[in-house]
Amino acid sequence: MHVFLTGATGWVGAKVAAELLAAGHQVSGLVRNADKAQALLAAGGQVVHGTLDDHQVLFDAATQADAVIHTAFSHDFSRFAESCIQDQRAIEVLGEALMGSQRPLIVTAGLARLAQGRLAIEEDKPGSGPEYLRRSEQTAMKLAQQGVRTATVRLAATVHGIGDHGFIPMLIALAKQTGVSAWPKEGNIRWAAVHRLDAAKLYRLALESGVTQPVYHAVAEEGITLREIAVAIGQMLGLPAEPREAAHFGWFASFAASDMSASSEQTRKVLGWQPTQRDLLTDLRDGAYYANS
Repeated sequence: MHVFLTGATGWVGAKVAAELLAAGHQVSGLVRNADKAQALLAAGGQVVHGTLDDHQVLFDAATQADAVIHTAFSHDFSRFAESCIQDQRAIEVLGEALMGSQRPLIVTAGLARLAQGRLAIEEDKPGSGPEYLRRSEQTAMKLAQQGVRTATVRLAATVHGIGDHGFIPMLIALAKQTGVSAWPKEGNIRWAAVHRLDAAKLYRLALESGVTQPVYHAVAEEGITLREIAVAIGQMLGLPAEPREAAHFGWFASFAASDMSASSEQTRKVLGWQPTQRDLLTDLRDGAYYANS
């Protein structure tokens, strides 16, 4: 199968590309950085030069592919609203290219604010109010209503592995800066977790199974408390681990206070997906995890 993959050199997308190529698929990857393009070429993929703002490039590449997987997203939180608009429009363009065909589009979303006081499940619907800035899944749902064959992979709150540059490194950097590895004082906040290699396998299985479900959960561990995470970080850095008020976390407070626990029971049943990589706390006991934080 010929797959057009956005974010082909990103944290998740690079491993999705490798997973697809290893399984014998052809990958054309959207790449904005010429240096990173060499890695995709070396792995056997083809490079499509451009960004999510290059709508004609997106349309043409999607038109020529048998399937599209969208993993790209700008994680510059200083311009989060703009990134969400960019993402929504890119998904719309990809959907336009696939309209009237059975060629699938798999998009990527998160687990935030899906459920309160329980594990989020695949059947939970994303919020639709104006406060929900990222609308990846909502856009996919709208395209499905228009006849596009779509699915959403909801990634766990932390997609971990050596080289991680997501939420966990932010907590590590904050601990180094403040001298304490902290968790939110209020609430028993839990985050779901998945290793990026396991997540990449899920994308492949979803594609090869025929994209039969509207939602898949890339969740290996249903919920690890932020207290456990903070204690593990503190032990590795030789710092105290203590609860702190929201102000301690600065702009990151809303994320630190968001319970993002979830089940992947339905996804495992449908895809036969079984995570095999090491868990988050094991990763956090590896000194290499702290090198770039």
